[in-house]
Amino acid sequence: MDASALARLIRANQPCVVLTGAGVSTESGIPDFRSARGIWAQFDPAEYASLAAFRSNPRKVWRFYKPRIAMLTDAEPNAAHRALAALEQAGLVEAVVTQNIDLLHERAGSRSLVEVHGSIRSATCPSCSSTYARDEVVAMLEDAEAPACDKCGAILKPDVVFFGELLPVTAIERAFELAHRARLLLVVGSSLEVHPVAALPEETLAAGGRLAIVNQGPTPYDRRADLKLEGNAGEILRSVAAGLV
Repeated sequence: MDASALARLIRANQPCVVLTGAGVSTESGIPDFRSARGIWAQFDPAEYASLAAFRSNPRKVWRFYKPRIAMLTDAEPNAAHRALAALEQAGLVEAVVTQNIDLLHERAGSRSLVEVHGSIRSATCPSCSSTYARDEVVAMLEDAEAPACDKCGAILKPDVVFFGELLPVTAIERAFELAHRARLLLVVGSSLEVHPVAALPEETLAAGGRLAIVNQGPTPYDRRADLKLEGNAGEILRSVAAGLV
């Protein structure tokens, strides 16, 4: 682990933008999606996490999602989340672009945050567009297998991006804008396999910026990065923050 080299890159290349994936939240007890033991090794995403599946059988989708939202609600930010928040507060991270839906960056103190895959912050009625906060949805789930709109009775859809659904336009446009102007894009805990977010490093590199990666396992951009660190994201980022803040 060479956290000092990453700290030097961050200090010398401003603005720095961070892209985070599931590997940041695994240290908070949240399973990832694509590893051999990840969620999609146990559940078919087309059957439980696609827009078509929700429209066909929303109660079945909620049977999958109900224990997951409970787990995400109970999870706590870890050292990686806290270190990124500290770096932002010190003016060394301009923004965090995250593929995660768990709100842990926000709870750790990150304020310049772009959630490209949505979040568990709310759910929306697909029939009348009424919106419900997470706490309201969790309360509904105490007595039901799926939350229903109290205005029209339709099953609510969580405000996360399902397979087959477009990413929020404002969020993804902001993510590419940040990546384009970043002098350093720091990727943490993402295998860079899910598009269009996986193209953010290309946006930075094409604009003359630099790339650093902290991830357990390979990514398609390892050979083009100035620095690739394999290891525990929390330990690495905690050491980086300690050397900079």
